[in-house]
Amino acid sequence: MAKDVAKRKRVMGRSIRLGHCVCDPRKPCPCDTLKQYDVCTCAGERLADAPAAARIDPATIRLTQHVRHAGCASKINAEDLRRVLAGLPETHDPRLLVGTATADDAGVFQLTDQVALVQTVDVFTPCVDDPYLFGRIAAANSVSDVYAMGGRPLTALSIVGFPIESLPHEVMQRMLRGGLDQLREAGTLIVGGHSINDEEIKFGFAVTGVVEPAKMVTNAGAQPGDLLVLTKPLGTGIVALAAQLGRASPRALEGAARSMAALNRLASELMVELGAHACTDVTGFGLVGHLCNIVRESGVTAEVWWDALPLLPDVWDYAAAGILSGAAERNRSFAGAAFHAEGVPEEALSVICDAQTSGGLLVALAPEAAHEYVERLHAAGVAEAAIVGALLEKSGGRILVTQREGSRMAEKSVAREAAAVSGPAESAAPAAKACCAGGPTAAPTSAAEAHEAFLGAAFAPGAIDAVTKELITISLAVLSRCEPCIRYHVPQALKMGITREEIDEVAWMAIAMGGAPVMMFWNQEANRIPQE
Repeated sequence: MAKDVAKRKRVMGRSIRLGHCVCDPRKPCPCDTLKQYDVCTCAGERLADAPAAARIDPATIRLTQHVRHAGCASKINAEDLRRVLAGLPETHDPRLLVGTATADDAGVFQLTDQVALVQTVDVFTPCVDDPYLFGRIAAANSVSDVYAMGGRPLTALSIVGFPIESLPHEVMQRMLRGGLDQLREAGTLIVGGHSINDEEIKFGFAVTGVVEPAKMVTNAGAQPGDLLVLTKPLGTGIVALAAQLGRASPRALEGAARSMAALNRLASELMVELGAHACTDVTGFGLVGHLCNIVRESGVTAEVWWDALPLLPDVWDYAAAGILSGAAERNRSFAGAAFHAEGVPEEALSVICDAQTSGGLLVALAPEAAHEYVERLHAAGVAEAAIVGALLEKSGGRILVTQREGSRMAEKSVAREAAAVSGPAESAAPAAKACCAGGPTAAPTSAAEAHEAFLGAAFAPGAIDAVTKELITISLAVLSRCEPCIRYHVPQALKMGITREEIDEVAWMAIAMGGAPVMMFWNQEANRIPQE
């Protein structure tokens, strides 16, 4: 297209009088684009109009070099998001089955007894360099939230942010083409979209699907005894950063691309068929962040077996080399005191906290169903699906990271699970004899026996599980400064898998109520706790 010289002079004249580019007050006039390519974007000229020698070849463009954070690592972290949303009013409507209160993957709005809408939106920056592949991944990631709810995506609206004045149009076109092709594979119609002239590339979709309310799967239904299944390998965030740094191996790039572009459709259909109790897809908040939502909303403790986690090629080595985005640290901070990972290799923690892009489903199922789920996924070609943990007792929502077999923490978790379902004969009655019935030399009397029976009933798991009751007991023992109680119940708690940090925390709750004398008592007793 021939340049409109008069228009260019007119526009540049205004820019020079203003002291900056009329299209961008942050840039001088003449701008770098004009100097380098002889193209004035303010006058409507585009890079495609540049002389052939100066024109950018779309094939040479690496998308990840045009963004600060790759993929879902570009999202606002969970803790900041929680603080922002905490100041906003909640939406209440009997037809709203799932809203913002539970931090679930999508909203669900009931239309009839048999049909509910599932709605979600997902937009992020490039995690790969190829525009077409990025489009496919963006589409797979966007429909995944519907799959995580047990739904079926129907329609989608595209959302694009693109530096249209500085990158060739063909790049954006290939992104859209990749998204369209992936949505077609998912059986989802693209019905429109919206675009913004943005300095940083962003792409995604707002997706609408349907689900039968009775078969809807949320993050709030996990039950003690369930096993956790992860359907895709971890490490996409680490590989994306390695790619930005020019350190990713071909096999790591290929493995990550294949995983991110894969739809979670089959995994969703099978989990609904097998009666999954809870599900989330693992994306920007990492395994730790999304599992946090499950354990908090379901009120359970989860055990994650770090040595059972499926990983992309070379991810462990990259983590050992410190290739980890800032999003991982933010995800770890979000989990806070609910996250317990004593003695776990730092590489494993890096993977658990790594921000994933278009990750797999994390599904809680009954044990028999979980094993069948994995077997059927493997038979269908989803080779990386694996059982990666278990749900233990009811709690306020905690995550324990341990090895799958033979570790000390795994043994504690077994004891903890047994304690949560055992009766007073195993946990409460010994406590009564040891610290509340006068000690082993006390003569049995009918009153003592009645008192012991009362304590047995009080300590038995009920609406509150045995582990929580043990923590309450320790707090009360500290507050009342009962030395025999402390000397019995603290070792008992350690055997149940309760950590020193948890014991210290409930002790300080007692100190907050009892003041300096209680603090002096606890400081004395705490020094007697055996070191693990």
